[in-house]
Amino acid sequence: MAESGVRSVGVLGCGQMGGGIAQVCATAGFETHVREAGEEPLERGMASILRALDSAAERGRLSAEDRAAIEGRLHPTTDLADLAGCDIVIEAVTEDLDLKCAVWREADAAVQADAVFASNTSSLTIAAMAGSTGRADRFVGMHFFFPVPAMRLVEVVRTVTTSDETFERATAFASEIGKEPIAAKDQSGFTVNLLLVPYLLDAIRALERGVASTEDIDRGMQLGCGHPMGPLTLCDLVGLDVLHQVAEYMYAEHREARYAPPPLLTRMTLVGLHGRKTRRGFYDYSADPPTPLGLGV
Repeated sequence: MAESGVRSVGVLGCGQMGGGIAQVCATAGFETHVREAGEEPLERGMASILRALDSAAERGRLSAEDRAAIEGRLHPTTDLADLAGCDIVIEAVTEDLDLKCAVWREADAAVQADAVFASNTSSLTIAAMAGSTGRADRFVGMHFFFPVPAMRLVEVVRTVTTSDETFERATAFASEIGKEPIAAKDQSGFTVNLLLVPYLLDAIRALERGVASTEDIDRGMQLGCGHPMGPLTLCDLVGLDVLHQVAEYMYAEHREARYAPPPLLTRMTLVGLHGRKTRRGFYDYSADPPTPLGLGV
């Protein structure tokens, strides 16, 4: 495989996804500039990365020297100008098209002209963002999966304007940071979510209809299909608010009923039952082990 030619990486956003991407890039040996809009979210994001590195060192997965070297390659900033010399910039800000396009317009003006731009969006089309820059030929999707340090897959998404060189560089870079890239078409959901989201929504519909209980739906798919976790547990891990938003984006593009958020998902999102991050979703995570909330039969 051809080399990416990347020496320096920029990451826009230091939340769960952006922080994970920055950690992976720095661990792979790349100077990594991670930018957040404000000092407080930047400090939170960097603290999360450093806790992950400390945990890896405590478990013997990183030597003290390697841990220090990785931290040394991480360059947190709130100034977009600090990303000016980056060879690739990966965006992982909130899943809002207007916000992403605004960030990309700023980056387009600040970052060297030959840099590759890549969005980590999970549901928006890449073309919708590429058009907000003057480098649509150097714009690509790189969809990482949560948690980024543990998940091997990256979907590399090309638009009708993405050049062959840009696609090949992004694919090579994904391999260089230890990921397994697959090519995906530029459509809402790409490959994985196009198949996964309807499965998760069908599990919620089954619970709504009283087909089985929360636990039995999950156990059935684990034991019957060999899945590492059941669909409702996975919904809680992803975040029910995130799933609802992704489903709405996908339904808006595809106009197929299987992508429409079920009423139960909408109601849970409205009342703040967002899954693990709020400690209550399909399961109550304040209990040990987590217990179902009894939303079905």
